[in-house]
Amino acid sequence: GQVAYSIAEETERGVSVGNIAKDLGIDAATLSARKFRMITGSSKQYFNINASTGALSVNEPIDREQLCELKSACLLNYELVLENPLELYRMEFKVLDINDNSPSFPLSEYHINVPEFLSPGARFTLPSAQDLDEGTNSVQNYTLSPDEHFHLEMQTRGDGSKYPELVLKKALDREQQATHRLILTAKDGGDPPKSGDVPVIVTVLDTNDNAPEFEHSVYRASILENSPSGTLVVQVHATDLDEGPNGEVRYSFSNTTSADLQRMFLIHPHTGEVTVNGVLAVQRPLLEMLIEARDNGAFGMSSTAKLLVEITDVNNHGPEITITSLSSPIPEDALPGTVIALLSILDKDPGENGKVTCQIPDNLPFQLKPSLENYYSLVTSGLLDRELISEYNITITATDLGSPPITTQKTLWVQISDVNDNPPVFTDDTFDVFVEENNPLGAFLYQVSASDPDVGENGRVTYMLRNSTVAGSPLANFLSVSLANGSIYAKRAFDFEQLTSFYFQVEAKDNGSPALSAAITVNVYISDQNDNAPAILYPTSQNGSLAVEVVPRLADEDYLVTKVVADDEDNAQNAWLSYHLAHSSDSTLFRMSPHSGELRTTRSMRSTDFLKHKVVVVVRDHGDPPLSSTVTVGILLADTLPQALPDFDDNGEPPPLLNATNIYLIVSLACVSFIFATFLLFLAIVRL
Repeated sequence: GQVAYSIAEETERGVSVGNIAKDLGIDAATLSARKFRMITGSSKQYFNINASTGALSVNEPIDREQLCELKSACLLNYELVLENPLELYRMEFKVLDINDNSPSFPLSEYHINVPEFLSPGARFTLPSAQDLDEGTNSVQNYTLSPDEHFHLEMQTRGDGSKYPELVLKKALDREQQATHRLILTAKDGGDPPKSGDVPVIVTVLDTNDNAPEFEHSVYRASILENSPSGTLVVQVHATDLDEGPNGEVRYSFSNTTSADLQRMFLIHPHTGEVTVNGVLAVQRPLLEMLIEARDNGAFGMSSTAKLLVEITDVNNHGPEITITSLSSPIPEDALPGTVIALLSILDKDPGENGKVTCQIPDNLPFQLKPSLENYYSLVTSGLLDRELISEYNITITATDLGSPPITTQKTLWVQISDVNDNPPVFTDDTFDVFVEENNPLGAFLYQVSASDPDVGENGRVTYMLRNSTVAGSPLANFLSVSLANGSIYAKRAFDFEQLTSFYFQVEAKDNGSPALSAAITVNVYISDQNDNAPAILYPTSQNGSLAVEVVPRLADEDYLVTKVVADDEDNAQNAWLSYHLAHSSDSTLFRMSPHSGELRTTRSMRSTDFLKHKVVVVVRDHGDPPLSSTVTVGILLADTLPQALPDFDDNGEPPPLLNATNIYLIVSLACVSFIFATFLLFLAIVRL
């Protein structure tokens, strides 16, 4: 996950540094598809990656001295982020120094006052040159232009740093030569080497022959970085063996001390106290200054000491949380361990104050996993269910280890996207629908409804009839269902006498991929209507003639003449039948049982009764409104079945039997019968 490169500063734009795809083992062809990007804390983008080949090249020349100032090692850190899947690689570029800076002196000219009575061997501090390059490319040695009175020697301070000194090798004579003009040259160790010159003007004086001397060549002090203005850093002290004004010492910062440091600190000219002046806005933990002690003689002499100030860090920076990559929304079926976000957490404080712990609430199905240095991955730790929780506000809390600790929080809004993991749900498994027969075409029967907690197309439900048959015919011949709302309609009129009930299934299906479905069973019960009149099964007429029943001439009372049998195809009370006499040729002779349909005599027959009768029987159901049927029955009073049935007139009353002719015939028949009986009686007597 990490690769390091070295590159010389000032390398021209377009020069190849390496191949990041090859070095990290990544397929270069996938860089664009995986949305690669380089992340750095630098304000400039110094490098480019070719999306096709993975070649890493210089985008902008690097000035090491501008980028890293006085740091011994100049490093640029980049992060390469790839998605699908999310991966992070660290790239480290070490910027190598080249000898592109010449040594330089802070001032354009230096003046040294030398009393003429000084003996050979007297020493005078010369200015030190500065070179922004590092290592062997920095200042390595000094040379002095030839002069018979002076030569150059290098001295070493207590911390090991070297500086040039001007040494008097021959006594001076101000009257012969009052001024000596020397050239001090500083050279670095580059290839080729570079140099810088500064004139050194030596003025020969004839007073004040002792320079102040510090108690220590190097002073060390330590202060807190948040020390307020006026805080005492250190007090330096130098002594001058001269007396009077020549022995009075004044303190100041050497001209070689940077202007920034001279603004941060103040030195009291008389006491030598160094105090803080303003805010210590530095990034380096160790500051180096040169302090000059100069006497007040007419020809002031001076010496320098080094002051090293260590800035002790305080916990004054909170952790900084940066979201490098965030995948939102995430599907609810994401597996545990799926990377959601990549974040970096940095604290500018050094040491323990810059170490950070990071956490999120425990009651969330997520967890933070450390990645590379200062990086964390936010991954899923459990199963997600959008129908229960559709979004999460994840608060990331970063706390450093300082005292007191500083805490920073950042909230991530993660949305959960829907997947089709819920089928439609009906409130019941079955439902009963009651419909009256003879319904109109297109009549609304019932509306089924299913709910789906998914959203969008995954939650949009459509309805359809499952294939089945009813009474041997396809279900589609009987019913239709609305695709959108589940309303069920009749496509034909139902007939209770043919079909009393049936069932079918309605399927609810969502529009997810793959689609999920559920079904409900609907039981249809057809209610009867009184649409059928009673059908008389007995007695029946044939060829348009009346049904005739023969009754003995002298039948007794309550004699069963006939029983009317009828049937009604309707159901329940619509099929409950009752029997009534609508008409009778003799209302006193016959009666009808309303429940059984039996036609009986109300009294015994008489000889005077008519031989032919006609009754009209009405059979009526109990529907609303009731329907009825009638049957006309002819009744013949005879002891034997005649060979030919007589005709019945329309009103059902036969012509009178006891007309004059019939009376004569009866009387004659009676006389003959009497004579015959007498004759038989006579024969019997004679025989006896």
